[in-house]
Amino acid sequence: MNSTVDINELLNYALESGASDLHLSVGSKPMVRIDGSIKPLNLDKLTRDSMISILPQVMNAEQIKKFEQEKEIDFSTKLDNKGRFRVNFFNQLKGIAGVFRTIPEVIRGFEELGIPPVLKDLTLMDHGLILLTGPTGSGKSTTLATMVNYINENRACHIITIEDPVEYFHSSKESLINQRELGTNTHSFSNALRAALREDPDVILVGEMRDLETISLALTASETGHLVMSTLHTGSAVKAIDRIIDMYPEGQKTQIRAMMSESLEAVISQKLLPRKDGEGRIPACEVLISSTAVRNLIREDRIYQIPSLIQSGGTEGMQAMDQDLQRLVSQGLVERSVAQGIAENPKLFQSNIL
Repeated sequence: MNSTVDINELLNYALESGASDLHLSVGSKPMVRIDGSIKPLNLDKLTRDSMISILPQVMNAEQIKKFEQEKEIDFSTKLDNKGRFRVNFFNQLKGIAGVFRTIPEVIRGFEELGIPPVLKDLTLMDHGLILLTGPTGSGKSTTLATMVNYINENRACHIITIEDPVEYFHSSKESLINQRELGTNTHSFSNALRAALREDPDVILVGEMRDLETISLALTASETGHLVMSTLHTGSAVKAIDRIIDMYPEGQKTQIRAMMSESLEAVISQKLLPRKDGEGRIPACEVLISSTAVRNLIREDRIYQIPSLIQSGGTEGMQAMDQDLQRLVSQGLVERSVAQGIAENPKLFQSNIL
């Protein structure tokens, strides 16, 4: 490969193949992630000079300086009508590496995404905390963008988003929407969230609850008449609740359990699975809705009993991950073996049972 690389050619190549991510790394061939699997492109290995040549094509001088100082940088960008990308550059042993994640410019609806219809009802709440959980690349940002877009189209309110980086752009419709990006418009989630409480918001989107201060401010905001939506990197709804409570010192846990029992409205845990027909991926979701029984279990430190409530809470919009996996298998949308691989109870997916 030449010492100069045209990033637009690589991105075009990736987009035409339907990739969700383009991976670039010194010493390796460019690779793409398609339907969850990494595949190399039929191109030469990237050199140190070729990776350096990419930087000024996607970063301004200030961003390049920040990258040189901090050894990593995260931002979003739009390149030559190729759509929007979330971009991360970092340093590894052999040199520079980068990841470009595609961001659809059109925000899809609930039905098109295949996410539970109860999420639409959640967007109509006037206060409380809604959490989206799941591993990196599980579609949390896409689901949140759909929820924000629905609020924007159907409610007359003020929406503030705090993101790192801003991925989906929203234009004000029925709502007024202000989007803030870390590093560009604010220095931290906690600073922006503290300021947001003085900016007359109705809905606040916090891209990620990374630290104790941000979690505390989010809980306070949700208790004081705001709808707060955010994400956590946990594998289930119960683990999300545990993660938040475990962030606090022992002496504060009783108080936090009481706050959580009042402010938490829902936790949606999401994973993306390859479709049986090979046409992309589809979400499988666990949904926890804060019924009176759920709130009592959180307050009384009996969180371990919540999964049984989720199993039996279908009339309230709740569903366990295995229940959604069973639906996807029975509808012929995902392979039985794929569902079995991530199921809490793999025996459910033995051919003689389902």
